[in-house]
Amino acid sequence: MRFLHTSWAEIQERSKTKKPGSLIHEDLRLVMRTMRDQVGMGLDIEKIRIDSRENYEKVVKFSSKFIPEIEPKIEYYPGKRPIFDLYGIDDEIQKALNRKVELKSGGYLIIDQTEAMTTIDVNTGAFVGHRNLEETIFKTNLEATQAIVRQLRLRNLGGIIIIDFIDMLDVDHRGQVIAALEKALELDRAKSQISEVSELGLVEMTRKRTRESLEHVMCETCPTCNGRGSIQTAETVCYEIFRELIREARQFDAQKYLILASQEVVDLLLDEESTSVAELEEFIGKPINFQVEAMYTQEQYDVVLM
Repeated sequence: MRFLHTSWAEIQERSKTKKPGSLIHEDLRLVMRTMRDQVGMGLDIEKIRIDSRENYEKVVKFSSKFIPEIEPKIEYYPGKRPIFDLYGIDDEIQKALNRKVELKSGGYLIIDQTEAMTTIDVNTGAFVGHRNLEETIFKTNLEATQAIVRQLRLRNLGGIIIIDFIDMLDVDHRGQVIAALEKALELDRAKSQISEVSELGLVEMTRKRTRESLEHVMCETCPTCNGRGSIQTAETVCYEIFRELIREARQFDAQKYLILASQEVVDLLLDEESTSVAELEEFIGKPINFQVEAMYTQEQYDVVLM
């Protein structure tokens, strides 16, 4: 509220002196948005280190005006070692883009983001409790609540989120896990709403979308699988090629056929599927040759009439 009030006062002041058509306000740059959205949320900040002298001076000026209590915690980092290396930021970003998130206990999360919703699956993995399976499950779910909320914030996930905790027989354990999840979400600046555990053992929640998720900002759809997350096997492609050859043979009168395909597909055609190729040559009455195209993906191929 204080930030908006001060910003509006500045906009009004500029509008009195600027000529018509002049810019009097624009959205903040990334470093300032970080100060406004993250630092200004009342979080327990130890220090803010900036490796750019120019940005450091801008942030100090910004803080003195909007969040003066933070100004003493701002430091300029003059070190030779890149600041991202110093704090392992690149590694953390890579982890935040991975589908699998390891837990300290040996369990792990599987996070899948789709257009409709985000699903989070909790697994015990290598973790084995000291007393019984129920204890193992409870401790894994309890640890997972902290990791889930951290990942929601790091990845900036919003919309509908379905969490599949490991099934717990003890009703008290279920209550403690939900309570831990709610408590962890208290520090999240994005509003969220949690439902009770469903009949299928799923926890449904919603989290307000603020900006694009980390994956959408830093990644693009895979050109090989088109976002499916999987590609056809070399064997599947081989049989597609066989069907295409039969179609071509019935429509055109070629002397022979040349198949352009990836290394994996050509290797399979010349080895395990060589008998099928020989039978097909006999069936269509024309020879079939093969050529590896290094730039082709496993699903790509062409049938050339010669």
